[in-house]
Amino acid sequence: MGVPGSSDILVDELFATTQRLQAYVNSRLRVHGASVARLRALRMLASSPEPLRMRDLSEMLGVAARTTTALVDSLERDGLVERVRHPADRRAFLVSLTPPGRIRHAEAEEVDRQALAAATGRLGPAERARLRELLAEIRGAVTE
Repeated sequence: MGVPGSSDILVDELFATTQRLQAYVNSRLRVHGASVARLRALRMLASSPEPLRMRDLSEMLGVAARTTTALVDSLERDGLVERVRHPADRRAFLVSLTPPGRIRHAEAEEVDRQALAAATGRLGPAERARLRELLAEIRGAVTE
């Protein structure tokens, strides 16, 4: 596994697994002109009943405003989202999916679902449930 990144091998294994899963899914999404980051943004926009303010999208994604701006710029260049001025706040922009963005979102979700099913397919229902319990325990022990 290389040089440890923490003082706990379990934490190193968790990080390595997360990084490997993201690379695995990204490699499958890339063929379709997407990425995990782009899919997450499309997912947030698709699940919102109305257009999102850039700031809200940034908070939902858990990334810096500059990162969200670059991501939305890219999605807008590809015709997947549209950005318009907020009607009540001239400093803010609203972002929504375009019809091609909805199609790309649905396609990327299916690629993501298939990739993650392949990655976790060796785990049976009991193993999946136990892993979820263990991960919840770790999350519960960590407070922001």
